[in-house]
Amino acid sequence: MDAIEQANALLQEKGYAERDLGVHAGPRGKALLKGNKIISPFSDEAELVLRVVRELVPTEAELGAKILRPAELRARL
Repeated sequence: MDAIEQANALLQEKGYAERDLGVHAGPRGKALLKGNKIISPFSDEAELVLRVVRELVPTEAELGAKILRPAELRARL
């Protein structure tokens, strides 16, 4: 299982539907965290996106009606 698959499995465990928050392969080997629960895509190396999903993305229930912001996630790294 690669980093993108691991990140998506973690997001599902945290209660997210793929349309709300999912990790996708991006240009130039990057991974994109995107969906309805993030204001704009978070793009970086797949391993870093996996770390963000594992350590910084709350469960869907904890996030509630809030929207994630890529700059805030990056600041917490």
